[in-house]
Amino acid sequence: MADVEAELRQQFTDAFSGADFPVSSQMDLVPTLPDGPGTKFEAGDVTLTAMEMAAKLGSHQDFPYNDVESLVDDVIEGLKAEGMI
Repeated sequence: MADVEAELRQQFTDAFSGADFPVSSQMDLVPTLPDGPGTKFEAGDVTLTAMEMAAKLGSHQDFPYNDVESLVDDVIEGLKAEGMI
């Protein structure tokens, strides 16, 4: 699972690093995604859409985020807490 986590972490970092930080909500991240809310992140046997992540991870995020690293850290921790990875 560590490989899946590392691969997802890299995909999230690549996808969200183009955001105009600080970001104050999930909606601030949508413009950075190539397919908007339908953007898929895939690693190993895990496939997640941005929309699915937004629906499940809202309670695990602590906006605003000042940098991509802290955002991605919370996304990964939220996915673990929800049993998604």
